[in-house]
Amino acid sequence: KENHNTSKANCASCDANSEKVESKNLKKKLIIGSALAVLIFFGTMTGWPYWTLFILATPVQFWVGFQFYGGLKSLIKYRAASMDTLISIGTLSAYFYSVGVVFFPEFFISAGIAPAVYFDTAAIIIVLILLGRYFEVLMKGRASEAIKKLMELQPKTARIIKDGEEIEIPIEEIRVNDILIVKPGEKIPVDGKVVEGESEIDESMVTGESMPVSKGTGSSVVGGTINKSGVFTFSAAKVGKDTLLSHIIKMVEGAQASKAPVQRLADIVASYFVPAVMAIAVITFMVWQFFGPAPAFTFAIINFVAVLVIACPCSLGLATPIAVMVGSGNAAKKGILIKDAASLEIASKIKAIIFDKTGTITQGKPKATDILSFAEFPVLRIAASLAKNSLHPLSRAIVKKAKKENTEFLKVSGFQEKSGKGIIGEIDDFGSAALGNKKLMQEIGCVLPNMEDAANLESKGKTALFVCLNNEAIGIIGLADVVKEESKQAVESLKNKGVEVWMITGDNEKTARAIADEVGIENVMSGILPEQKSEKVSELQNDGKIVAMVGDGINDAPALAKADLGIAMGEGSDVAMESANITLMRGDLNLVFETVNLSKRTLRIIKQNLFWAFGYNTILIPVAAGVLYPFFGILLNPIFAAIAMSLSSLSVVANSLRLKN
Repeated sequence: KENHNTSKANCASCDANSEKVESKNLKKKLIIGSALAVLIFFGTMTGWPYWTLFILATPVQFWVGFQFYGGLKSLIKYRAASMDTLISIGTLSAYFYSVGVVFFPEFFISAGIAPAVYFDTAAIIIVLILLGRYFEVLMKGRASEAIKKLMELQPKTARIIKDGEEIEIPIEEIRVNDILIVKPGEKIPVDGKVVEGESEIDESMVTGESMPVSKGTGSSVVGGTINKSGVFTFSAAKVGKDTLLSHIIKMVEGAQASKAPVQRLADIVASYFVPAVMAIAVITFMVWQFFGPAPAFTFAIINFVAVLVIACPCSLGLATPIAVMVGSGNAAKKGILIKDAASLEIASKIKAIIFDKTGTITQGKPKATDILSFAEFPVLRIAASLAKNSLHPLSRAIVKKAKKENTEFLKVSGFQEKSGKGIIGEIDDFGSAALGNKKLMQEIGCVLPNMEDAANLESKGKTALFVCLNNEAIGIIGLADVVKEESKQAVESLKNKGVEVWMITGDNEKTARAIADEVGIENVMSGILPEQKSEKVSELQNDGKIVAMVGDGINDAPALAKADLGIAMGEGSDVAMESANITLMRGDLNLVFETVNLSKRTLRIIKQNLFWAFGYNTILIPVAAGVLYPFFGILLNPIFAAIAMSLSSLSVVANSLRLKN
């Protein structure tokens, strides 16, 4: 197991290092390529010698753009075309045509065409496409960070009880049934069961639930969670790769590996377009060679190159990245961070969306919502005076409520905090007081009134704490993880768009249904364990639905990665955000609806861009081939081919800029 953990960590480290090296290399090429492309463009516009432009363009073509030649290799070896094939063919055509002009200008002059170079066209295309590739590598690096952060949750060492003594050992040496001790503020090293002691455990890193959970003898504890208060010992039940945290890591890895890449519309077009262009270029050469006027070879080669230049994928290459750049930039202004173009594309096709409850639909923080009084006593004042000395989240919520109402706190003596039960103490001028759950009231012998009020609060998904004075209950304080104000509106907006909305939670059905009814969600998955969330996503996917998952906790990470689209709340855990495709920087669920809308608009713009880019090629390639020459004596000079290509690119950019509005 030690070797397994070590090799796994080494693999993650190797992946991270390779991504850093690739990112560094791309960045270096991008900087140098951009600088050279600017010089080439400036030199072309101001009439620099062609030899100078040739020297500047050659490293851009064969060093900066080297990775694109894999597309040309695929075409030759496997007869499969892609965007890389278009880029390599188009840029090489422009480059070698320009090289011909540099070395053999008389050849073009004899055909009555002024020699002109297109080094700038090839260089600018390579740099623009390389920029998109650089962003893709950065995004891949973030995916591996999710695994790394999950691994960091597990502590490196643990305290084991052996022969009555505490011994600190590496976590890899823990064996099943070993007895371990955990002190306040420490992470629990492995999964197990409490043998002795009581405490409050912060399980939010694993379960996503914000309220600490009370643990006593016989209670299960999870590795990676944090002990908030008491000291306890527990028996190790699951160690190494068998722990819940390890299972979550494995699920995130599996979900990321199983996620198929979205097939680009541009690649589909390219797979048919590139062979067609090559065929047209070859036919053009042969027709002009055998049937063209003298000098036949000159006309043949010029028209052959004109076809390839006009097919240069500048506008096709810009169609998607420019729209994505503008769309994602506009999204960022609204607080929506989109990881990649695939995520933006998928968001427009979502048919079902699953919301985690805690921290997503709700605020993820307890709030005092109800103050019920059975006698003429200041219930909130007494409760808050006791709670002021406690760090428990429920106590803090009561104190916050009291401060908001400008309540004066009373002096408390003999303060005691009963783990998992509540607080007791002596309050001046009032006597002995207690604040806690039913267990504490029974322990101190406090007389409770009719339990209907407490039951009503619990039926609404709230926690009921009794306030007792001199062994008689004087009131109940209801606390709840309050629903966000915008949740109901966001759910309604998504339903109106025809999106099926679900809520998933580890809460019992009664509590879950109360929250779901409040926000208008009919479909509820309750009592779901962390490792089951990704299974629930798969169930909807198996029904043929494109599924989005919205969450904020580490326990949501596998489901976020498994979903067709993972959306993380920026207020949640880092791991959830790293596993997701989209991060909402504000905890406003209306941003989910904004994301879907923006995605639909962006995809529509991309399709329009591709249509016009392809349309421009469809119309002008026959002209470049010379179909107008027999009727009107018109040939498409490569200069005009370049101008047409520029205008096509300009139209794509202008169309994409509409996303700003």
